[in-house]
Amino acid sequence: MKKTKRKPSKPAARSPARQADPAPPRAQDRRAFLNRLSWIGLAAGVAGGGVFLGARSVTARMEEGDLERIGQGIPAVVQVHDPTCPSCAALQKQARRAMRDFSDDSLIFLVADQTTQQGRDFAQAFGVTHITLVLLNGQGEHVETLQGVRPAAELRPAFLALAD
Repeated sequence: MKKTKRKPSKPAARSPARQADPAPPRAQDRRAFLNRLSWIGLAAGVAGGGVFLGARSVTARMEEGDLERIGQGIPAVVQVHDPTCPSCAALQKQARRAMRDFSDDSLIFLVADQTTQQGRDFAQAFGVTHITLVLLNGQGEHVETLQGVRPAAELRPAFLALAD
């Protein structure tokens, strides 16, 4: 018997995969609106939290820069600080770490910012430059001057002696 070549058969026409009935247009619009609204709410919450934390940080910095708090009955640690100096930033980090053990009514931390006239006047009055901590008693009298970057563990005993 003679073999004949068959023509390749055409693939059977495929029926489109059955999909779930699409939601009516009105329901899709509502769903998209609610989805956008949830993202807007999330973004607003994140932005609001950032504003809150930023405002809190600014308030704390303003309080630290208020050198008029010196001599008000609470001992003070005053950092003579240049914001462009990396060593000053390192000292400030260590001083703040050491201050965690003290409440605001036992010892306060202040910053004499060298970019302000008040900060420069403070440094000149005590004859010091940046990267310095000046320790003052509750009446604003000089107790001790600490120069250079020091670890928090070394600063803590000096702060404790000042607070007593």
